[in-house]
Amino acid sequence: MYRSSPLLCQPGYPRRVRIRLVHDDDASALMAIYNPEVIETTVTFDLVPRTLEEQRAWIATHRATHPCLVAVNEEDDLGEPGFAGERLLGFAVVSPFRDRPAYRTTVENSVYVHRGARGRGVGEALLRALITMSQESGFHALIARIVGENDGSIRLHEKCGFTLVGTEIEVGRKHGRWLDVVEYQYVVPDRA
Repeated sequence: MYRSSPLLCQPGYPRRVRIRLVHDDDASALMAIYNPEVIETTVTFDLVPRTLEEQRAWIATHRATHPCLVAVNEEDDLGEPGFAGERLLGFAVVSPFRDRPAYRTTVENSVYVHRGARGRGVGEALLRALITMSQESGFHALIARIVGENDGSIRLHEKCGFTLVGTEIEVGRKHGRWLDVVEYQYVVPDRA
């Protein structure tokens, strides 16, 4: 199981950030980060914001074999209040890639960062921790399916070692537009 770890984000974000597993009490903070993306952007293909009950159910499904990591600190007001008063700056999660048993060691990943905490290394810290957790959990490949116009997420995944493996043309429709999805992959190195 992934162990919580303190770390320092990149220059320009000097405050301590800790990566830990999601708690039930993080539901409102996760919604405050995710729901604006549902309503205002194309970075998620969800069309309806989550309710508190739906967010709690989502957390319950991501507390075991396909966990969610959150980046928190207690020193600034950029993030949303979560568990025990910590400020939740972002989250990263793995989900099953496909239902068939042969895919069980492949997961799909997602990373979301609070709008006020972007550009400070929080996303990179989360994605690198997610890669480590995936290796510790026995996953072999991570797949990122990113809307083609999300340059920030594309840069983040490339910086963390993901490779472009394909483009799906006009597979989503949101805000009256057809959207492409680029697929990136990271193969977890075998443990020596």
